Amino acid sequence: MPQKPQAPSFEDLLDSAQQHALHLELRDSYAVGEEREVFEAFLRDGSVPADDSAYWNGWLPLVKRAVARGVQVRRARVVSEPVTDYIRFEHAITDANLRAGEQVRWLPRRRASTLALPGNDFWLIDDQVVRFNIFSGDGEALDPDHTEDPQAVKLCAEAFRTVWDLATPHADYRI
Repeated sequence: MPQKPQAPSFEDLLDSAQQHALHLELRDSYAVGEEREVFEAFLRDGSVPADDSAYWNGWLPLVKRAVARGVQVRRARVVSEPVTDYIRFEHAITDANLRAGEQVRWLPRRRASTLALPGNDFWLIDDQVVRFNIFSGDGEALDPDHTEDPQAVKLCAEAFRTVWDLATPHADYRI
């Protein structure tokens, strides 16, 4: 059986965006290794990493570069309420995303019950390519999948836009 081609690096994918990079997050908890220390610090004392910290080194410059090219970087999060500790952490650090130029909205899961949503978080780049972020049951990041299949692109584009239209802008969302 032929092996599936490896997904492009996220940096290459975002650097290729010309119009928009849309991210839909569907999980209430993640256990991504590089976040462990800052998440534990947040749980201990509510601290969040500074924009110039090692935590943000790869992400914020990448977003700023895309936004400087005129790319809209938008992130929508579907969350259960009351929110988990991880979602409280994400909410607390989102101001850094906003300062980099991202737009972020939140949709309570109870308002998403009738929406057709893909089974995994994803990034949609220019309505051309989808990168599915795959996680284990306990939230560890696994190898991503990607596709240019028109049906998958259409599903993700419609799902993102529907969530975005229903969601609350970060500045107005209270946890």
